[in-house]
Formats: sequence, C-alpha cells, structure tokens
Amino acid sequence: METQNIRFYHRGKVQEIGGSAATRTVLQYLREDAHCTGTKEGCAEGDCGACTVVVGELDARGAVQLRAVNACIQFLPTLDGKALYSVEDLRKPDGSLHPVQQALVDCHGSQCGFCTPGFVMSLWGMYLDHQPGDPPPARQQIDDVLSGNLCRCTGYRPIIDAAQAMFDLPAVPFDREALAEQLRALRRGDTFTYRCGDQAFHAPRTLAELARLRLERPEARMLAGSTDVGLWVTKQMRELPELVYIGQVAELREIREDAGWLHIGAGALLNEAYGALSARYGELAELHRRFASYPIRNAGTLGGNVANGSPIGDSMPALIVLGARIVLRCGERERDMPLEDFYLAYQKNALDRGEFVQGLRVPLPRPEQRFRTYKLSKRYDQDISAVCAAFAVTLRDGKVEQARIAFGGMAATPKRAAAAEQALAGRAWDEAAARLAMQALAHDYSPLSDMRASSAYRIAAAQNLLYRFYLETRPDGALAEDEVNVYAAVAAV
Repeated sequence: METQNIRFYHRGKVQEIGGSAATRTVLQYLREDAHCTGTKEGCAEGDCGACTVVVGELDARGAVQLRAVNACIQFLPTLDGKALYSVEDLRKPDGSLHPVQQALVDCHGSQCGFCTPGFVMSLWGMYLDHQPGDPPPARQQIDDVLSGNLCRCTGYRPIIDAAQAMFDLPAVPFDREALAEQLRALRRGDTFTYRCGDQAFHAPRTLAELARLRLERPEARMLAGSTDVGLWVTKQMRELPELVYIGQVAELREIREDAGWLHIGAGALLNEAYGALSARYGELAELHRRFASYPIRNAGTLGGNVANGSPIGDSMPALIVLGARIVLRCGERERDMPLEDFYLAYQKNALDRGEFVQGLRVPLPRPEQRFRTYKLSKRYDQDISAVCAAFAVTLRDGKVEQARIAFGGMAATPKRAAAAEQALAGRAWDEAAARLAMQALAHDYSPLSDMRASSAYRIAAAQNLLYRFYLETRPDGALAEDEVNVYAAVAAV
C-alpha cells in the first residue's frame, strides 16, 4: 500500500508530515521541526514531565477529549487525526498570558524554569476539564494531575498555590466545537498506513481489520500507548521496522457491563479502565492513583499492561485475584482464559502466532467477597513496586470458602500463592488462619534481591501485607483505613 502523510491539527492549522521515521517522537517533531522549544526533554522515558503536551481527539460520541501526555515517548504517526497543543499555544491573541501561566508567575511557581512548561500543560489539561460553576479542585486532585511532573528547585507548594489561584483569574474559554469540526475533517474512513524507508506504521480503524493485519504481519510490533515500546526507541535505540497501532480501533476502547462481567477493551486507556474498575471496586482507588503517573495513565492502556506481562506490573495481581479472564483474538477466532494462565514464564505468554489481546472480563463484586490490593514502593507517586499484593477471600458462615492471593515483584511472572491459599481454605477467618497463611507464603516465593528491595524484605513485606489484609477484613474489630494506612491517616487529620 502507498504511504499516506500524517495529518494533525497544530498551531492553528492542519499539518501534513511525510518523510519522518515512524518512530520519530512527538517531542523531536516539536523541537526540531516545528521549532516549539518550550517543550523540554528531561528523561526521555515519561518520568519527569518536562515534555508534557496536550493531545485532543474525538471520542466514540464525537466529542473532543483532551489529555495531557508525555511527548518524549509518543511516536509521531500516532497523532494522525488528532490535535497537538504545546505551551506556545496558550498565550492569548493580545499577547497576554493564559491564567495558568499568569498564576504560576503570581505565585512564584518557577525558578530555573526548565520544568515549568510541563507543569503549565498538565495544569492546562485540568483547567480545560473544569466546568463553570464547579468548586475549585481539591488538593488531592491537583496532586494527582501533577504526579507526572517533577520539579527540582521551586518546590511544589507555590505550584499547587498556582493551581488553585488560576481559577480566580478571568476565564479563557476553549472552543471545543471548532476543534471537533477540524478533527472530523481529518478523520479517516479506513486504515492509515505510513511508510518511511524500511519502516511501516499501520493504524486500522476496525477490529476486523486489526485481526487481518495481525495475521498478515505476525512479526509486526503491536503498539498501544507507547509507554513501554517508546522506551525501546528512546533508551535502547531499537529498530522497529513495522508497527500496528490499536489506538484508532473504537471497539477496543469500549468498557461495558454485561451478564455479571465488566468488559474492558484492550485499547481502553488506563485512567478510563481504572476509573471503571474503581467505580465497582472502591478498594482499587489508591492503586489507580499510584499506578505510574497521570500522563502515563492518559496514554497507556490496561490491555497493553496486561499483554506486556511484566513481573512488576501493578495491574495483574488485582485482576488475577478478582478472577479476571483475558480475551484473545486470532483472525475470526476468539478465546479466553484465566489471566493467571496467560503468563507461562518470564516475558513468555500464551499468545499464538497472529493472535493479540482483545480485552479483559472482570467479574462484578459479590457481597461475600473481601478484597484489597496494596503497593509498596520507595515513592508514593510514579514508582515501580518492590511488592504489589492483592487478596480476595470469599466467606461463608465465617469460614474461608475460597482464597485468592497474588503478588507482583515476587517471581518471574505475576503469580498466585498456592500454599497460602490452601492454608486458608475451609478455615475460620481468624488470627490463627492468617498466621498460618503468612508462614505458607515463604514456600510460595523465592524472590530476588535487586535495587528496589532484598529478598528477605520482600518475603517479610508480603507476610505483613497479608496480616494487614486480615486486620482490615476480620469479622470482629476490623481496622479502618486510617488505622493501617499512613496516607489515609494524614488525610483524615
């Protein structure tokens, strides 16, 4: 197929790009081609937020959705049919500053200024989500939005002050309908194919076309949010000759409830997927907040995290103990399996040649089930887990009818704790049962020592997390969250 130009809306007009590598990043385009040098490169891996931009696209209803993302790991062809905004777009026509920028000036929210454009764009994303008449955002909401932006000299207090003060300044409206018209004109009716040299990039628009492409090109790399694959290019300098991008397949963005299951398409963004999960399982709220960072959750997908299968991926332990099933597609054939059966060994899964992850099915909550998930890491925000734990017990007449326990960071894959589960089965949910299961965990795992934690720490932490789960869910005298969670305790003061 002949190549097509990348088309997207930027700087007030439609840009058409050809002749750039398919793995050229949005950040490289901004700085080197568009000469929009306000956007900075700090880490080139989506951690520091100096490269934050806002991307707009049409959702399934045809409305404009605007999200702050990391430009340093997004590939340029993924912008096709979308809109791109950088810090240069915020200045008003008369040359004055946008309220986000003015508030940062007024509150002394910048010193060296290197990180400031990224903070501006993250705050602008929040500004756009704020509706007239809404109360000012709460401190927690501001912290969440800024979780992907690092500042080394100013400190966060004046930046947070600016986030609150920007709503006190005269409002600057954003014409979403005008942008929607631009994006509707850019929308393609069929697969977008872009070629440059030996590289090819395909963006199918339907699930059927994706399945066909996957069968025809089983060696091509599947691409979703670029939050992992992007680092293969920026950090490992890997060559990716062919990419199949799932971000334009509407069926894969669907989240729906049906017959006792929550269906989450493989292309559903992490913030959307975790939002749906947390609405049904409130126990997932903290993991949602602490999973990567806000811009990463705006770009990455739950399906991609699951398909990647990292032993330290935070999604899998919780999904496994809830009994989630993974849905796989190969051509016209569809099959599903328990999520824990998908992982065969380190970086090895059960995908057949030409097969891909279509989505996940998560059972809806049951009143007799007790569920918790916990993350231990050196930082609260945006950090890799040393241990990620998930527990679910089904109780009948005070006894454990079923126990499901899974950990990340303890083995080569996300793995259930068979011995601990067996130790609990059929026993009263009491202190003795919890202590017995804690001892059994030492037979379930032989974790490695690495820069995040030692083997001994991981085993002790896993056992203590199981005990914490018992304390929070025991039939008599269950402890409240602010009695076992330091962050909840601080928030309650």
